Amino acid sequence: MNSEAMNQSSTASRTLAAYRALPALSGRPYLPVAFLARVPFSMTTLGVMVLVTATTGSVAAGGLATAGASLGTAAFASVQGNLADRLGQRPVLVVASLLNAVAAVAVVLAATGGAPRAVLAACCFLLGASAPQVGALARVRWIALGGADQPRTAEAAMSYESTVDEITFVLGPALVGVIATAGSPAAALLVAAGLVAVFGLAFALHPTADAPARRPRAGRSSGARRPGALHVLRRVALPVVGMACIGVFFGGTQASVTAVAEAAGRPGVAGLMYAVLGVGSAMTALALVALPASVGSRTRWLTGGTGLALTMSLALLTSGTGQVVAVLAVAGLFVGPTLVTLFSVGGNLVPVTEAGTAMTMLVSANVVGVAAGAAVAGVASEHLGTPTVFVVPIAAAVLVALAGLLSPRERPGATSRTDLVDAAV
Repeated sequence: MNSEAMNQSSTASRTLAAYRALPALSGRPYLPVAFLARVPFSMTTLGVMVLVTATTGSVAAGGLATAGASLGTAAFASVQGNLADRLGQRPVLVVASLLNAVAAVAVVLAATGGAPRAVLAACCFLLGASAPQVGALARVRWIALGGADQPRTAEAAMSYESTVDEITFVLGPALVGVIATAGSPAAALLVAAGLVAVFGLAFALHPTADAPARRPRAGRSSGARRPGALHVLRRVALPVVGMACIGVFFGGTQASVTAVAEAAGRPGVAGLMYAVLGVGSAMTALALVALPASVGSRTRWLTGGTGLALTMSLALLTSGTGQVVAVLAVAGLFVGPTLVTLFSVGGNLVPVTEAGTAMTMLVSANVVGVAAGAAVAGVASEHLGTPTVFVVPIAAAVLVALAGLLSPRERPGATSRTDLVDAAV
């Protein structure tokens, strides 16, 4: 066996070992529970967009309703994270899961019953505000379970979580598309309500919910006063900006794809089209841990943003749904690594006792971007038409790259999470 083959074999072995460590830390039942618990969240944005568009006949109305749900998440995601840091994840997630199921039913009743726009907007806001922050709090659990100071294991955990996010973001829109086509858009949100009531509660009650409380910050007594949210935000400001730009990309793409599907006379396939974006994203996110340590976060961040901008520019040349799907398939290859990098950078900049706040801030930034992207692209679709509306996600991708350009280069020897936290203090 030559040296190149030996190096490849060694890299593959290290990668597999890093992933094998994860179920040993959490227990195997945790993996499917955490996976299914986040599916409803991935159904909500597009589910609201399709439902409101179908009941009002306006893509702009759908975009604004989606923005309302996203703004609800943005306003309360970090509140959930802060409460979870202080009270523990279990009580916060139990309340959020039950409230979210009720809110989903309320949105369906308001949309199909011809309720005033203000009532529909309030229901959408509540739906987003109560969304259980499964993805963010799952990442906190991995940090607390022991991988925080082992760079490869921590990277594997973040890569795994981003891969699961992408798989659910494929599955969620696909479910919306299938249910909306076979049944109705209202049925899609009702299915989401049932899923969050069952698996959201299962995630809340899983024993790993206690893990963060067992990992007090080194060098600080458990009774010491915790720093405020602004202190955490100052540490993670740049990845928050990057995540907001990714959110604009997502929201703009969702509205653009919905407009393309509407123009083609097949609004129900919007979910299936958008789901293609997550296929390549899931694959590249999972493979990211195999990259050598010399490929730092700044390089990955820049590459992801630049690749998204260049690839999505091709959407301006499309003339049908098939060509748009092809562009989304390639663009997805750059989404996963960018998300992994942003979550990894954000998680590395705070201690465990502030991780819930930091991770949900990243989620909040993302959904603020989704709200802005969906609203702007929804309105732009009615003035610019397709495919010109894709300028919204293209501009967002350019901003992702610019934010990466501003990120600092890694200092030699400051590669561990402990080093980065110390440097940020």
